[in-house]
Amino acid sequence: MSHPEPLLLQAYFDGEVDALRASEIEQHVDACADCRALLEDLEQTRIALRRNLSYLSAPAELRSRLTRALDRESVSQVPQQSAWDRLRSRARPFWFGAVSGGVAMAAVAVLAFVTWAPTLANPLVDAVVGAHVRSLMSSHPIDVVSTDRHTVKPWFAGHTDVSPVVADFEARGFKLIGGRVDYLNHQRAAVVVYEHGPHVINVFSWAENRRALPKRATVDGYHQISWRSSGIQYCAISDTGADELLELAGLLQDLGARDVQG
Repeated sequence: MSHPEPLLLQAYFDGEVDALRASEIEQHVDACADCRALLEDLEQTRIALRRNLSYLSAPAELRSRLTRALDRESVSQVPQQSAWDRLRSRARPFWFGAVSGGVAMAAVAVLAFVTWAPTLANPLVDAVVGAHVRSLMSSHPIDVVSTDRHTVKPWFAGHTDVSPVVADFEARGFKLIGGRVDYLNHQRAAVVVYEHGPHVINVFSWAENRRALPKRATVDGYHQISWRSSGIQYCAISDTGADELLELAGLLQDLGARDVQG
């Protein structure tokens, strides 16, 4: 490919390009010292930011107080008023109601920020969503079509950088339908694909590194459940219910633990 634009190279660095474009960029970078230098500068900048900037999380007590305040706001009822009370309430200055409503809205905004800030600050969460959505829109979402784990798991050897846990849980409602390779977090990620009713669940996995994912996240209606095992980062994503996704994640974690012990 021709020399990529700097913004495209930065998108590649952040894991925001598809697998085909990433492969083209990698081939170019192998022969281009300028692009390699730019990627190295980006990596050093990222390391410096993570080393020198601290992350502040809201205390649990503050979250609890905000939640209780919102609960009281939602369940409170206006008491029956006499004619005189209603008259006095009409005479109340306009700004009084505006301020009280503003306080409630501010509480909602603060609670939303302290709850979702870790997710919004992690571009890898959005990258997983992007990869999942692209697979749903693709006419070729699966590279190896099989319900047999002994067919799917060996296929990943040589195609991806990890060997993930693979199993069919059709008896529990999670039918293995195959696997594919995707490009995520600068790696050839393994993707195990399941059907759960009308929903598709993608379970991404790649070699564990510093770019960790939150244990749970929801973006654009897609739930993510993440965990680490034996040096591999896993992330299950789907628009199915969060409880169902947690169940599949638990099944895979239990199987992975048994494999390690065995």
